[in-house]
Formats: sequence, structure tokens, C-alpha cells
Amino acid sequence: MSNECMAELLFPDVKQLPADIYSLYPPRNLSSYAMVTRFAPSPTGSLNIGGLYATLVSERLAHQSNGVFFLRIEDTDKKREIKGSIENIINSLLYFGIRFDEGPTFSGDDMGDYGPYKQSSRIQIYKVFIKHLVRNGLAYPCFCDTDDLQKIRISQQDLKITTGYYGQWAKHRDISFQQAQEEILNGQPFVIRLKSSGSSDRRITYHDLVKGEIEFPENDQDIVIMKTDGLPTYHFAHAIDDHLMGTTHVIRGDEWLSSVPIHIQLFETLGFRLPQYGHIAPIMKQVGASKRKFSKRKDLDGTAEYYREQGYPGMAISEYFMNLINSDFEEWKMTNPNKTFRDFFIYPCKMNASGALLDMNKLSDVSRDVISRLTGKQVFDYLYDWSEEFDSEFHTLIDKYQEYTVDILNIGRTIEKPRKDYSKWSDVKPMIDFFYDELFEKDVLSGYKLPTNVSFDIAKEIVLGFSKTYSFTNEKDTWFHNIKVLADELGFAKDMKEYKANPNNYKGHVGDVAMVIRVALTNRTNTPDLFDIMKVMGEKRVLSRLRTSFGHSI
Repeated sequence: MSNECMAELLFPDVKQLPADIYSLYPPRNLSSYAMVTRFAPSPTGSLNIGGLYATLVSERLAHQSNGVFFLRIEDTDKKREIKGSIENIINSLLYFGIRFDEGPTFSGDDMGDYGPYKQSSRIQIYKVFIKHLVRNGLAYPCFCDTDDLQKIRISQQDLKITTGYYGQWAKHRDISFQQAQEEILNGQPFVIRLKSSGSSDRRITYHDLVKGEIEFPENDQDIVIMKTDGLPTYHFAHAIDDHLMGTTHVIRGDEWLSSVPIHIQLFETLGFRLPQYGHIAPIMKQVGASKRKFSKRKDLDGTAEYYREQGYPGMAISEYFMNLINSDFEEWKMTNPNKTFRDFFIYPCKMNASGALLDMNKLSDVSRDVISRLTGKQVFDYLYDWSEEFDSEFHTLIDKYQEYTVDILNIGRTIEKPRKDYSKWSDVKPMIDFFYDELFEKDVLSGYKLPTNVSFDIAKEIVLGFSKTYSFTNEKDTWFHNIKVLADELGFAKDMKEYKANPNNYKGHVGDVAMVIRVALTNRTNTPDLFDIMKVMGEKRVLSRLRTSFGHSI
């Protein structure tokens, strides 16, 4: 009876019972093999790259088993919340192709039947279960302040025993109703603690999805499950939410490994089925000859936002991560080039338990390969969306010249081994900006980049001669034949073999002549195929650039 009175004293406004809550969250109608996984970030800033990695694992496990993957926002710590974080998280997941089936949306509404999906909207639910625990003598109010806890800690240190709030050191573990009532009437703040049934002398064995069998001592600490502000701790809230939302598998960083005994005890005390946990090591960064964890403060490349700003395609990041998740993905991809990473089944037991290294060179290679498989129109669509947010000048140009831009991006994409020039969307502008007159004119103001063995006067002769024979309708063979004839007329060898045999007899070779034309049209010495460039530029633009090249009019 005293436990019932204590529960009413602490939570007079909570009228519901756990059974009332259960009725709102019926078991999911899924097969026994289906996994229900989640991503449950705190809205405290940009999503880090490790979180993105773990989230992809969770999403793949759910969807490859025809299960459910949901997003839950753990926002009970309002002091640390950063405005716009939730939108940033949703944006990042969408950009990297990680589709969640349930969770909060941009509009503020929830998608799914197991919400609310923000913990700040679930406070009353947590209080129902906390009151239930108090009513059954499994939790109690603790009125210790900071000084009280410090005194306990000092005494334990003096005795050289484990520090914490447990056993005989749990000052309010057996507090009476009258004592609690008196403290509350005096305005004394309190937390709610779980009354641990564990003992550090006993051990539990737990099977981790990634690390295998692990043994821990039981938790004997009377952990806080509700803070003085009435909000639940992470430990307690996640247990309630994962049970009600039907979570079957949890993938998280191995910094949570030490919490497993607490979580096992919480689920058992509440009478809930424990989800299977998989703890993954952090992604490492190469710094010189050593490796270290990514730092949120030091490393800009440690956030998902960085990769989005740089323009790495979301599918490239996901495909690269698949290599880190299971090492046999790369071999599978080689034998299944037309399938996407979503067709590959992952297994947590095959993950690297010691942590994977983020290799930027390898990421760039994967990204180039991913982009090379896209059509020019697909590249344009991705580039259009990316530049709208991150490069307004370029966005304005490609919006103005949409068809022209698609033609530019299609250069080299019609062959069996397409060009692999771009590893990210931010690479595209500096590689194709010469196609746009507005950007080309700015570039040539600083001068033309001619080969060292070709003077301006000779360059003018080459451009003048080429302009006389140039015809947009010429096929490639005719076009190059005319360049060879022009080279011969101006004292250049018609082919490299002739030039190498007698270099002193020539001003240069046909490649130098073609290079001058290339520079006149692009102000670059390294570009895709020159004939293809001229075809895309069109006759009017080609003639205009030839006639005004090298600071004169032809």
C-alpha cells in the first residue's frame, strides 16, 4: 500500500496504466524474419559520418528483410538542441538515399502509426511506466543533491571500493512515504532511480551482432531514470520507445557497449523483450602514419554535411560504406555491375569489429565509377539540385542553358568505358566552365595558356588557317585531315613519327596545331575530345571564339 501511495504522491496527474499505452501500440504485422530497426539521433548539430554509417547498416537490415526502418528524434535535452538540426538530419538521410518508413517530416507531422517520433512529445508515456515501477517497488525518489553524492563518492574512494549509488550507499533506496512527502512539501527536487536487483559479483553473457559473445558483470547501480526536470534519461526512454515501436535490432557505436548491462536490466525489469544489439567500432581517419577517431571539433570531413556540400553523390557514399560494412561487397559488385547496393545483403557478423578506415582516395574512385554510370541527363538533374543550394552562379548558368549542359555532360558517356572525370558535383564546374561564354570570357582575361614551343604569332596563323577550312558539317576524319594539311603548310610535322625522326626540320607536330585550336576554344591544354567539344559548342560559338582568340579579331 505504501508503494501505491508513493506513486500517487509523485505522479498525481498520471492516470493511465501501461495497459492503456499498450493498446495504442499493437504488435507490428510482420513476418518473424522481418527486422525493425531505427536511427535515433539527438538534434544537437550536424549528423556525423559515423552516425550515417551506422544508419545505413540499420536501414539495410530492415529493408533487406522486408521490415521497417524508422527515425526517432531523442530531443529531451533541450539545452543542447540546435535549431534546424532535425531538418538537417532528414535532409542528410534523403540525400544519401537512406529511406525511413516512419518518423518526423519537414512539415512537423509524423509519418507512421507508432509515434510520436520525437521523445519530447512522449513525456506522459514515460511517466506512466515510471509510476508503474514506483507502484511495484521497483523505483523510488532520490532527494540527494550534488553535495550528498560527492560525499558518498569521497567515502567510497577512501575505502577503495566501486563508486556510485548502489546497495548500502543508496541513501534513499528505502525511503518511506512520510519522508518523501516531507521532502516534497519542503520543495526539495528529486530524481527517480531504478532499484537495481543486480550484483557486481554475478556476470551475464550477451551475444553482440557484431562482436559475438561478450561477458559483463551485472549492473548494481541504482541508475536515474527520471531527472529533476521530469524528463526521462536516455537509458529509460529508449527502452520504452524501442519496446512500444517494436524495435528488434539496434545498431549503434561501441561507446554504448558498457551500457548493455543497464539496458538488459531495464528491459527485464519492465518485462520487455530485449532487442538484439550490434555495436560497431568508430570509423577511423588517417592522419600521417597513424589513425584516430574523427573529431567533431577538428574534422570538417567528419560530418555528413561536408560530403553533401562537396557534392559526393549520396549513392556513392552508400556504395563506399557497403565496402566497409562487408568486405565481399566489392567482389559482388564486379560480378553484378548493373545492380545497386540495395541488392546486396549485409551481415553484421561480417563487419570489422575493430573499426574501418575512411579512405578518401577509395571513396573518390567509387564516386567516379558511380557518376560514370549515369546518363548526361541524370548527371544534370543531380547537379541542378546540388548547385541550387551550394553554387548559385553555376546553377543560374545551367538553368539558363539546360539542353546545352546535358549535351556537355554527355561527352564521353556513349562508349563502353565512359570518362571518369568527376568524383563529386563540385568537380564539374571547373572542368566544364569553358563551355559557357560568361565564364570563358572571364578566364581569358588573364591570358591564353599556349604550349611553350608555340608563339602568339604562330598561334594566330594556325587559328586563321583553321578558320578558313572549318565546317561544322565535317566528319571527324575530314576535320582531322584538314588539321594535318594545315600543319604541313605551316611547317609542322603531320604526325608524331615524322617529328620524332627529324625534330629539327619542323616547328612542332600536328598535336601542337590541335593544341592551339584547343586553347583558342577552351583555354585549356587538357580537355575531352576536341572534335566532340566543337560539336557541342556549335558552329556559331566555335567561329566566334576562333575569331577573337589571342587578343585579336580574325
